[in-house]
Amino acid sequence: MNVRILKLYDQAILLEDNGDYVTGELDPVKFAELIVKECIEKITTYDLFPKHSAKWEDIYYIHARLLQDLGEELKEHFGVEE
Repeated sequence: MNVRILKLYDQAILLEDNGDYVTGELDPVKFAELIVKECIEKITTYDLFPKHSAKWEDIYYIHARLLQDLGEELKEHFGVEE
């Protein structure tokens, strides 16, 4: 696994203090939600046309809006809240 996935994995560990020691167990739902949120962030902030010229400006904004809509659809599809 890459470093980013390992960080998300660590964030999905639920810690429980039993008095004598602390244990941790992976919450698979939280882990999946964190991955989906990360995907949405990448999709909605992706630069389709780096260093685009003025003539591509309209196309650029249309694509950017479509990617934002796709991100919203992914959130809805997976039931992930912000």
